[in-house]
Amino acid sequence: PSGSGKSTLFRALAGIWPFGRGRITVPRGARVLFLPQKPYLPIGTLRDTVTFPAPPGSFDDEAVGRALGDCQLATFADRLDEQNNWALVMSGGEQQRLAIARVLLNRPDWLFLDEATASLDEATEAHLYALVRERLPHTTLVSIAHRPTVAAYHDRSWRLAPDAQTTRLVAS
Repeated sequence: PSGSGKSTLFRALAGIWPFGRGRITVPRGARVLFLPQKPYLPIGTLRDTVTFPAPPGSFDDEAVGRALGDCQLATFADRLDEQNNWALVMSGGEQQRLAIARVLLNRPDWLFLDEATASLDEATEAHLYALVRERLPHTTLVSIAHRPTVAAYHDRSWRLAPDAQTTRLVAS
């Protein structure tokens, strides 16, 4: 439910929540990518925005264009060298699809999604989750979502259940 601490857990896993105590570890050398509901889109070329966080020039035009096309953003493929504030140019759904294109390019070992498909219709959400599972079969997906449809793309689920003093994780 809203207010149970899902996004706080996400921030703690990302190492950007300064409160609390404990230790979170990931396997040494693991590539980890976090996708929040509103993706970070740096001002610059579309190419650099799509390939972030990889260094500029890490992917060729063909790979970038294929990732955009796979994420239903083919209309942007001829704008790779255009400088813009893409957060103002793209709709929320386009931004979320662009974030999935980043996933396909950067190929993380661990992928954390916090309401990362909330602006998409269910059919597009299904397409993108299926695409990630098909292309990155060894990537561990961890999704935080309100929509029950997201559960279909995961082998396990946890429910955060707040009580008077704490929030508990309940496995199912």
